[in-house]
Amino acid sequence: MELLLNNILNLTEQQINNSKIEFNMNIGKGGMPFIDRWLKCSETDRISGICKSCSFWGWYGEQRNFSLGQWAFSFLRIGEDEWLLISAGEIIDTPKNDWATYNVLDQYKPFFGRLVIRCKKGNTFSRYVFNLGKYIETAVVKEILPCVYSGEIFEGYDKVHLPYHRLADIFSGKILPTYYEALKKVIGVYCLTDTFTGKLYIGSATGENGVAQRWGNYLASKHGGNKKLIDLYNKEGKEYFETNFTFTLLEYFGQSYDPIKVIEREQYWKHCLDTIKNGYNDN
Repeated sequence: MELLLNNILNLTEQQINNSKIEFNMNIGKGGMPFIDRWLKCSETDRISGICKSCSFWGWYGEQRNFSLGQWAFSFLRIGEDEWLLISAGEIIDTPKNDWATYNVLDQYKPFFGRLVIRCKKGNTFSRYVFNLGKYIETAVVKEILPCVYSGEIFEGYDKVHLPYHRLADIFSGKILPTYYEALKKVIGVYCLTDTFTGKLYIGSATGENGVAQRWGNYLASKHGGNKKLIDLYNKEGKEYFETNFTFTLLEYFGQSYDPIKVIEREQYWKHCLDTIKNGYNDN
């Protein structure tokens, strides 16, 4: 069963009739996407819903887009028919040819930068403000992101190559909210690269939470319990790993794949890359 927008907004019929929805795409035909302008705002402004020049343009030609006292919900396009909620407010002034002033509706702040809906608005950039009732029954909640949208998304398992600090930010929920969930869904073979020496370590992840679980072990311990990496940790300390190590996914499989075959692939890569003799693997 699909979750509709009003399952989140929880508006009465009267409130819906007194509300507008704004779909901002580009700043003029062929101009900068509004999402890029929003991403340039400070994190404080983004989570507060007050990014200047991103929400609630007051006029369309000679016609006001909003009336005083109306509620308005501002969305920016982040993909084909996908929109991110960035603000919600009560309109208090609409100066001519300028952005409206508004009071933020605090009850919706937890969703700013996190609520993503699917809605077919069309590609006409110049029509962007509508009565909310036009879309309230067709706008579907796609997801509520675990952290504020950063402009980056998971691009595929074949492109997983992360320096330590970036992996740490992903696992702490600061960036790339879809990345961690994606890594939980697969098992596979991975490579740790010591960028200072060029040495490699090949490992495999076959646990319940897949690659995410195993890489989380490295974030917690740095060495993951591996003999040569423990020796390196005792010699160089945790900062060495945080500064020099990268994580790369070599092969990935669904959770139902035979873990024995994953371990066979792990051994294949160890021999291919000679990591027992010239890397950090000890067997």
